[in-house]
Amino acid sequence: MMYSSRRKPVLYFKEDRRFLSWKCSVLKLFCLCMALVLGPLLWLQLSCSGDMSRAVAEDSHAPHQPCLLDRQPSAADDPSWGPHKMALLIPFRERFEELLVFVPYMHAYLNKKKIRHKIFVINQLDHYRFNRASLINVGFMESGNDTDYIAMHDVDLLPQNEALDYGFPEQGPFHIASPELHPLYHYKTYVGGILLLTKQHYQMCNGMSNRFWGWGREDDEFYRRLRTAGLQLFRPSGITTGYKTFRHIHDPAWRKRDQKRIAAQKQEQFKVDPEGGLTNLRYKVESRQELTISGAPCTVISVTLECDQSQTPWCLLS
Repeated sequence: MMYSSRRKPVLYFKEDRRFLSWKCSVLKLFCLCMALVLGPLLWLQLSCSGDMSRAVAEDSHAPHQPCLLDRQPSAADDPSWGPHKMALLIPFRERFEELLVFVPYMHAYLNKKKIRHKIFVINQLDHYRFNRASLINVGFMESGNDTDYIAMHDVDLLPQNEALDYGFPEQGPFHIASPELHPLYHYKTYVGGILLLTKQHYQMCNGMSNRFWGWGREDDEFYRRLRTAGLQLFRPSGITTGYKTFRHIHDPAWRKRDQKRIAAQKQEQFKVDPEGGLTNLRYKVESRQELTISGAPCTVISVTLECDQSQTPWCLLS
């Protein structure tokens, strides 16, 4: 009887330990699941850190970056596709969502057409207004000797027709986003959106003018440069898709364009810059990174531009 009376608390104690053991097992399982979920995220965060992350900390205008990965061999470097190689230049600032769509789309599009290419994202980090022309000039200067022609390409414009020609524009500048095909701009002298030029022809124009801070007008001035250099402009023919030839992924409600014209900028916007271009371009490369976005390789060149405020005081908003 004494033994039996003492056994009950022992049995009760054993049942309580089983209950605690079951609770501990659930806790361990929960901790294991959290480790499996948070572990890869922590590794991803660490693997994506680098020069561009530091640039983000230094400048609030710098975009988030895709993960930095070991660059894999690309079919875009296949020499059997021909002797020419294109530098696809993307002037960029704070358009990260569009960039995530653009880079893998264009890489696949050009691979399908067997166009050898390298994608360069020219990212403006400074506190000045956006300068598309200067960024294209920087891309030209930094694109290397292994490319012999450039594509000045907006990040929000995606070609939808595979008949469009992205090949070497030997005869002269080739305006892919022609007024008959562009979804927004239809005037005859328009040369923006997507324009192909050999590097020799771009040098003949002395590049683009660096005087255009803010949105617009730099491509209109470049049209005059093409004529001054005696270059004939070519455009697509036989394309039947009209204004549906391109997909425009820009959201004007979310991405406001800087269209302000300040002081003398209103008078300067229609003038020709006879001296400025590649010869007076001033910039500093802050970082250069090889990235992969959804399997598509690209080079992100983060730069700060210089502005002579005695010449173009509108590089800053008042």
